[in-house]
Amino acid sequence: MGAQLRVFRRRIRSVQATKKITKAMELIASSRIIKAQQRLDAAMPYLRNLTEAISAAASHAADVSKHPLMTSGEVRDRAAVLVITADRGLAGAYSANAIREAAGLTKLLNEQGVQVSPYVVGRKGVAWYRFRGIPLAGEYTGFTDQPTYADARRIGQDLLEAFLTPEDQGGIDEIHLVYTNFVNMATQQVRVRRLLPLEVVDEVVQADGKGLPFPLYEFEPGAEQVLDSLLPRCIDHAVYTALLMSAASEHAARRRAMKSATDNAEELIRTLTRQANQARQAEITQEISEIVGGADALASA
Repeated sequence: MGAQLRVFRRRIRSVQATKKITKAMELIASSRIIKAQQRLDAAMPYLRNLTEAISAAASHAADVSKHPLMTSGEVRDRAAVLVITADRGLAGAYSANAIREAAGLTKLLNEQGVQVSPYVVGRKGVAWYRFRGIPLAGEYTGFTDQPTYADARRIGQDLLEAFLTPEDQGGIDEIHLVYTNFVNMATQQVRVRRLLPLEVVDEVVQADGKGLPFPLYEFEPGAEQVLDSLLPRCIDHAVYTALLMSAASEHAARRRAMKSATDNAEELIRTLTRQANQARQAEITQEISEIVGGADALASA
């Protein structure tokens, strides 16, 4: 019985050490969620105003359908899918959900006769594609929990270069983005968005959902030149916003996973403590029985 009691106590100490680690990771993730939310809130107004400015310029351009970033070809042969996953694990099903959505999108495009070139952000996604022998058109790692605009700009430039490359030289016809949208601490949703070709909105959407027509603008030197300058920035900032949302979602998923692990550790400690008490009580009972049995033997002798 003494050996069994030592085993229980050793397991309790091991689970307590694990509980300290998971609790610390939960607190770290909680603090990083707040910072990620602040960065996301600071980036959203710029993207909203940039989108409205592009839509206004497109509505005043002579023939916006001829712009290379807004032209949707009749024939779709190749498409790029940018998947945002995590560099580190212990975040529940965060990366798996994004990969599953990207796999479903790839299957849908393949059924339509479109060849898919994957661009993957995060070591988890890169490992998933490499394990299955799927060639990657681009991979980006090392910054998923704290992305910067420079990282987003590098990704946006690679996607834009591939989109502007002629089709006979390996260019792509459209770009899709798979990321995790941060709703709140408890809810994160995987979303698919088409980055290119861009869609033009002919009205301003207010907070109450009502649309208003754009006011009259005068562009200098012209609406076409304004579009040429703003459209690449829109792509970069759309990727940056998606990276920020995914980073906040990753921290929220990791916090939830670590909280669940901490709760499970506490329940396991309580169970092991009860088992250890039962083993100790059984050991005491056996010792008392041996003492009583010895006394009876001496009395009988």
